[in-house]
Amino acid sequence: MRKIHVHAQINGLPTDFLCEPRQSLLEVLRDELRLTGAKEGCNNGNCGACNVLLDGRLVNACCVLAVEIEGRTVETVEGMATPQGLHPLQRCFMQDAALQCGICTPGFLVAAKALLDRFPHPSEQQVRHYLAGNLCRCTGYDKIVRAVMDAAESSS
Repeated sequence: MRKIHVHAQINGLPTDFLCEPRQSLLEVLRDELRLTGAKEGCNNGNCGACNVLLDGRLVNACCVLAVEIEGRTVETVEGMATPQGLHPLQRCFMQDAALQCGICTPGFLVAAKALLDRFPHPSEQQVRHYLAGNLCRCTGYDKIVRAVMDAAESSS
């Protein structure tokens, strides 16, 4: 199958890659670009483990074809931290023990970032609603919600 050249901004860096027209963004991120933060949980858009931001909008990378990101901007969990340190959400997830096995954590972090980018001071109900597309098989969601609320509070 003929590969297609794609150019995009990924985590703030101009990025070029070749992919087959049928490859998902998740496959390219993990297999070609070695950005393995986004996880394959369900491969049909139901679990949120592969969440990324596409032009600032939360999407499931398993449901986006890699060729669709031509000329667009993608942010993965790897793009959240800076050389100066972890993103406030990452710090709060650690401090509040809002993670266990780690499969769902990157997706929750990206979804929470999308929420706080849009609503810097969300209510608990907004947090729960925004994270509803993410599944965690290890723990209850209370610690995750608390971590997002704490991150919102700390950035005030």
